[in-house]
Amino acid sequence: MIDNKANFIYNEFVMDNSEKIITVTSPLLPDLEEFSSLLKDIWERRWLTNNGFYHQKLESELENFLFGRKECSDEKLCKSTYLSLFTNGTLPLITAFQALDLSGEVITTPYSFVATSHCLWWNKLKPVFVDVDETFGNIDPNKIEEAITDKTSAILPVHVYGNPCNTKEIQKIANKYNLKVIYDAAHAFGVNVDGKSILQEGDFSTLSFHATKVYNTVEGGALISNSLETKKKIDYLKNFGFENEISVLAPGINSKMDELRAAYGLLNLQKVENAISKRKRIAQIYREELLGVQGIRVLQDIQGVEHNYAYFPIFVEKDYKFSRDALYEKFKEKNIFSRRYFYPLISNFSPYKDLDSSSPNNLPIATRLSQEVLCLPIYDTLGDDDIKRVIDVIKSV
Repeated sequence: MIDNKANFIYNEFVMDNSEKIITVTSPLLPDLEEFSSLLKDIWERRWLTNNGFYHQKLESELENFLFGRKECSDEKLCKSTYLSLFTNGTLPLITAFQALDLSGEVITTPYSFVATSHCLWWNKLKPVFVDVDETFGNIDPNKIEEAITDKTSAILPVHVYGNPCNTKEIQKIANKYNLKVIYDAAHAFGVNVDGKSILQEGDFSTLSFHATKVYNTVEGGALISNSLETKKKIDYLKNFGFENEISVLAPGINSKMDELRAAYGLLNLQKVENAISKRKRIAQIYREELLGVQGIRVLQDIQGVEHNYAYFPIFVEKDYKFSRDALYEKFKEKNIFSRRYFYPLISNFSPYKDLDSSSPNNLPIATRLSQEVLCLPIYDTLGDDDIKRVIDVIKSV
């Protein structure tokens, strides 16, 4: 429960347009004076991009933070997971498939942000959508095997809301059919399963450091690979394909992170654990207060998983008093902004709606979840009064 329970009594709120706006998310921000100090250092170094001091330092610090590593004299012996920084979260996905040089079809989920499938389009790969599990909205391994053909070259799952996919079953299928596995882990910063980072699963995992994420560099992202040789290839591809000053190995792209965002990210890395702790408390309050509200389903933590509480989705089911969209509008009337995340499905968008696998008959669970889901406000600076306002709307309608 919220501290000072006496101040958390559910009276009917009289709210109008004078009430402050509660956004669905709010960015984690570094201390402005500390950031100014790093900016001054960047100005003195006069090195703004192209693998500068802060870029290299952030890559190293993120590897230590995410994979529990310390500095080691023999890199090959001590490291098995490598991180490459990018300027946003979409380009790592595009680059992962470019690095693998695949063709044909990729089995993926319609229940995600559209960038997941766009990365296939940019690599001339055909997405094949399969349905998701009823609880978390992650890709259903039982549906993957049914969709495999002689054209299938990879599987592209998403850790939806940061809840881990069934990686063991997915890898078992991939091994059986000799398929690559690339995880869209945009939501899964800092998520561990039985003490191991979820980012170490598959052939690649990608992260987004967009301002809306648990950890952000304003815009940014990363590609996680499993060998030094692969990291070198990734780093060439994100710099136009340059191996050295006079050699281009492949038609790469420009997706390097600059020094300003790397410095910003270093400072946010110092704050993110505390921010996740505050998000966890908010999630616990939501669960406790919404327990028993007829027609509202909430997700529970998974045993053995260290969550990051990136999102707090509720699912508005048929026996709730109003539809999901009616609740969404009611929130807006109260100056509270929730998000129907993910709605519509990727398979409903014009570039993909004519695919055979996009039929709603093929995706009944994903279709239903997309019509029920509503992500509630959650971020480290969300106050108790704000949480109360959100819960009151759900209970009072």
